[in-house]
Amino acid sequence: MPYAPTSWEWRDYGVKLIFIHGSGGCKEAWHYQIRHFPQADAVALPGHPHGKPCTSVDSYVDWLRGYIRDAGHRDVVLAGHSLGGAIALLYALKYPEDLEGLILIGSGARLRVSTMYLEMMEQAQSNRSIFEDFFHKSYEFIEPEFRDVLLRKALEGDPAALLNDMLCCDRFDIMDRVHEIKLPTLALCGSEDIMTPPKYTKYLASKIEGAREVIIEGGTHMVFAEQPGVVNQAIEDYLNSL
Repeated sequence: MPYAPTSWEWRDYGVKLIFIHGSGGCKEAWHYQIRHFPQADAVALPGHPHGKPCTSVDSYVDWLRGYIRDAGHRDVVLAGHSLGGAIALLYALKYPEDLEGLILIGSGARLRVSTMYLEMMEQAQSNRSIFEDFFHKSYEFIEPEFRDVLLRKALEGDPAALLNDMLCCDRFDIMDRVHEIKLPTLALCGSEDIMTPPKYTKYLASKIEGAREVIIEGGTHMVFAEQPGVVNQAIEDYLNSL
């Protein structure tokens, strides 16, 4: 799917869809989704790239609640990728009255991070090429023009911010509470996601009553940018069900 702008017919689903990027990410990662759902919002988390990142998923949740309230958004559906999904899940546990639903993309109820990635980001503090290589590999299967945009945005960031986000994920664990979530939920991931493999999505779908599970064949951790048409259709079907 080309990166060039396209106009889409907007349907009012009666909710405010808010997209939350993942570790070390940017709001621009949701280009294809915002283009398809133009009245949606994509947030830039603190420290991405401006300001200081929050040091826990819990503090990201409280920042996001302030953002939503300041913007006057109501009837919110949170759509989060990876760390963004963790933020959405914990938000649903802390402030369910604010939300109408959840869309969880490449995320999980627990997000332990391989020590290999943590060590890489430690080393990247003094060797920025490691930081660059990480994103080149992460974005490998995204359409080239859009991949270049995301790489430029990612490299405006700081390896310390990415390490911080990974540590936030590594400490995140709501496996014993996820069943308390009672919101309509779409849990989606790529079949080839090695960072948050399909078993994470299947767990979410099995524990959240009524959750929809979608596994997209061939997708990796960045499935929403790699196969936007398929992901957008899954989101559209979910919104139509609300």
